[in-house]
Amino acid sequence: MIKVGVFGASGRVGRLLIEDLKTTDAMSLSTVFVRNSLDFSIDPSVLVTSDMQAFLHAADIIIDFSLPDACEILLEEAMKTPKPLVIGTTGLNTHQLNLLKEASERMPVLYATNMSLGVALLNKLVYQASAALEGFDIEIVEMHHRHKKDAPSGTALTLSQSAAAARGLDLDKVRVSGRDGNIGERNKDEIAVMALRGGDIVGRHTVGFYNDGEFIELNHTATSRNTFSKGALRAGKWLADKEAGLYSISDCLEL
Repeated sequence: MIKVGVFGASGRVGRLLIEDLKTTDAMSLSTVFVRNSLDFSIDPSVLVTSDMQAFLHAADIIIDFSLPDACEILLEEAMKTPKPLVIGTTGLNTHQLNLLKEASERMPVLYATNMSLGVALLNKLVYQASAALEGFDIEIVEMHHRHKKDAPSGTALTLSQSAAAARGLDLDKVRVSGRDGNIGERNKDEIAVMALRGGDIVGRHTVGFYNDGEFIELNHTATSRNTFSKGALRAGKWLADKEAGLYSISDCLEL
């Protein structure tokens, strides 16, 4: 039985992880980390703690859906007590991403901006389409609920990285995050990533390839956050016995 520690238990996906673990074979919830206290009931056998080292010692693997600053603390503490880490937190800055890479030298770390099977396949399709449709303009639109804090979404950024990599482009030089005013014509290598926020939209991503006379759009829509929690549990089960290294959701799904 794999003992799972949930970091970010009070969040939307964190709560789903706790529920999904009740019916997941070969895995059980052993501990949750809280800064203050939980505002919902939990099995009394589960360790609820604000002591990071006690939290790490009580679990075989850690699944993180928190905020960037909290994830940073987790990575720093895990380097003292290495554990397999499944990181689903988005919006990480350069320092936090470097810390994640450093941690992966001491323990297995699976980092994914989206844990769903559909998005993993979408990234592969975007790479193939971007390479094959040379000369087509690439535009990405992502839609999320009004409470999402980072924009564009981590998933949209990953999709734009797949599109840029297929064409040998430096994403930092070609990505556009908005258009306003007299900005001139669209650059041929431009990859636009637009973010929409509203309502309770779980997540929708559209990657369009546009040319004169035709266009192709690849879409993925998440209708339930359970897609992410169940994907993270699948990833955790896969990661539990792996050697130190940085893994992706594509590695887990063997895409």
